[in-house]
Parts: sequence; C-alpha cells; structure tokens
Amino acid sequence: MRNASFWWVMLLVMLLIDLYIFIAIRSSLFAYSTPRNRTIFTVSYWGITVLSLGALLVLPYLPAAEAGQFRRSIIFTIIFALFLGKILAAVFFLMDDIRRLAQWVGGKFFSTNNEVGEVSGADAETISRSHFLTWMGIAAGGTIFSSLVYGLSNKYNYRIRKVPLSYSHLPEGFRGFRMIQISDIHSGSFSNKAAVNRGIDMILNEKPDLIVFTGDLVNNIASEMEHYMEVFSRLKAPMGVFSTLGNHDYGDYHQWKDAAEKDANLERLKSVHGKMGWRLLLDEHLPLERNGSQIGLIGVQNISGKARFHSYGNMAKAAEGSDHYPFKILLSHDPSHWDAEVNKKYPGIDLMLSGHTHGMQFGVELPWFRWSPVQYVYKQWAGLYEKGNQKLYVNRGFGFIGYPGRVGILPEITVFEFH
Repeated sequence: MRNASFWWVMLLVMLLIDLYIFIAIRSSLFAYSTPRNRTIFTVSYWGITVLSLGALLVLPYLPAAEAGQFRRSIIFTIIFALFLGKILAAVFFLMDDIRRLAQWVGGKFFSTNNEVGEVSGADAETISRSHFLTWMGIAAGGTIFSSLVYGLSNKYNYRIRKVPLSYSHLPEGFRGFRMIQISDIHSGSFSNKAAVNRGIDMILNEKPDLIVFTGDLVNNIASEMEHYMEVFSRLKAPMGVFSTLGNHDYGDYHQWKDAAEKDANLERLKSVHGKMGWRLLLDEHLPLERNGSQIGLIGVQNISGKARFHSYGNMAKAAEGSDHYPFKILLSHDPSHWDAEVNKKYPGIDLMLSGHTHGMQFGVELPWFRWSPVQYVYKQWAGLYEKGNQKLYVNRGFGFIGYPGRVGILPEITVFEFH
C-alpha cells in the first residue's frame, strides 16, 4: 500500500513539473510561432511525458530475472535522467519567474510616475520570459539527461590506475612489489559476462604479486555470484588473493524471512570466497613474505564512521599481535573508518585500502579539478590521501549499483607499485 502511494505521489510531482516546464517553454520560445509549430511541440512534449510515465507504471511488473532486472534498470535510468533534466531546467525557469516577479513589483510599487494606476516600465502583461534563461535551462537539462544516458555505456569501461607508493621503511624484499586492488564488484548488477571477463584479463595482464579485494562482492544475496564465480576464480597471483567484506555483503538491505535466513546467506557468501580461491580476512592478520622479507596484511569486517551503516568488524582483534611487522597494510571497506579509528588509534598502519563510495559513479576528474556529489558525504572518496606517515587509498569500484552506468568516474583496477 505504501509503495502504491509512493508511485502515485511521484507521478503527481512529475506531472506538475512537466506542466510548469511546458508552460515556460511554450510561452517563451513558441509565443509567436505558427499554430502548426505550437501543435508539434505540444504533441511531442506530452507524448514523451506520457510514454515515460507509462513506463514508470509498468516498471514494477517487469520480470525479476537477470535480464528483466537489467531492462528495468535501463528504463528507470532513462526516466530518472529525463526527470532530473527537467528539474534542472525548472531551476532556470524559476530564476526567470523570480526575475519577472521582481520587475513587476518594482514597476508597481517603485514607479516614479505620479499618475494613479499608471505603471512605468514593464508591467505584468509585458514582462516577457528571458530567452537566454530559457535556453540555459533547456541546455542544462539536456546535458544532465544526455550524460546519464551516455554513462550507461561506461559501466564496463575499466580503467587501470597505476599508483606508485614510496616508504622509507619498506623492507628490502618488497621493493618493486606490485599489488592490485579491486573493490565493490556488486555481481548482482552485472548482465554482461564477456565484459566482466575483459576486466579480469586486464588484471591478469598486469602480472601482480598480490591481489586484494575490499568488499561488496554482491548487492544483497550470495546467489548473485552463481554466474560469476567462474569469472572471478580466474584471479590468481603468486602471493595469493585476499578479501574482506563490505556493507552490502551482510544482506542488511534485503527483506529476509528471519534472522536465521540472513545468517545462512552470509555463511554461503563467505564460502563463495573460499571456492574462488580467495582468502577472506575476518578481523585477523597474516604475514606476507617476499624475497626473505615479511610485512603484515590485516583485514577487518565492515567498520564505518557513519552512523547509518552498521559496523561488524573488530579492529582491536584484527590488529592484536601485529606490532612486530615492520610494515602493515589494512583492508577496510569503508574509508570513513580511517578518520574514525585507524589514524587515531593505529599509527602503525602504513596503508589502508578501501572502496565503498564508487565515486558515486558520477563526477568530474581532471588533472587540475575533481568533483563528485559524494564528497559532501565522504571526506575521502576516491584516490590517494595522506595524513602524517599514513596513507589511504579509496578505489572507485569495479562494479556498479543503482544507476547502471558511470559518468566521469570510471570503474577502477588499481595497480600499486612499492618503492
């Protein structure tokens, strides 16, 4: 019942925004147009609106199978992109209406004309809409719509990022050590096994000494990995493949029959790591050996510095007995754990590897400028960060969730080269 009410409220809001935009464009750009052009605009505009609203209504009834979920996500993305574009356009139209209102008030109450009832300057009937703001609104809305639609083609557009790391106290045997990090696979969102396999090929072609995965193997359910276990089982490295859990792996965002069913799902997911040949670290540490030298690898279950995410890990348990390692790497899914606990209580952690944010799968990354909406929620959201002698790297994610695409923030394979 609540879901039905939500959909009807959404439809009403969308219709009101559509009506506002239609009136704004028609009164500005088609005010002096021919009746034929006004008719073409009206039919086209409302035709697209009716189609998108109709698609929104049938969306919940599409098949729940993998192919159906993919179609549903694509349809929803296009509708959402159209709606978001209209909202952005409406902002510019609203600015124009505020401008017109200000002119009208100025004409009515601040007129220098002494004749009663006469208004100098523009009045309510003659203040026209600004063609500039109207076109700016259309351009802004069109840009956000086209960007989100174009981003659908980027979801498997993997990028290798090579990150050199220098440490004066790195053991001799680990000089030249190459480690690959992937994060946030979210296998339940995949629909193209061949494309994912290409990503695995890219990892193997780098010939890393070690591969680590920092959580969120699935969206919610362990069975989401059924069709992709053979794909990710291909990941091999001389020093092994190590992994940890992310917030989505615990099934917190799925409605289970009872707690026992949820617990059983988590145990199945843990076994998936083992079946793929991955060593899952659950609040523990172990030694990594190379060329006669040894460093420590620590892995914790999900620990978040944000109240809305449940923390399952125990950092004290994971780090206990690790002081003898001359160099330590921590796998911890959520980057907010770094400020919340790691650099306050564990100065011996040299490098922490996280994921979780995906860079929101939307943003701008240029050599001289970076921006994503996620930065207003997470201080450390993508790339390398340093505080004192400690470093944190936040991977942008291998997979995707929610929006089935990437705009500006591409899926990442990180290659660390230690010096």
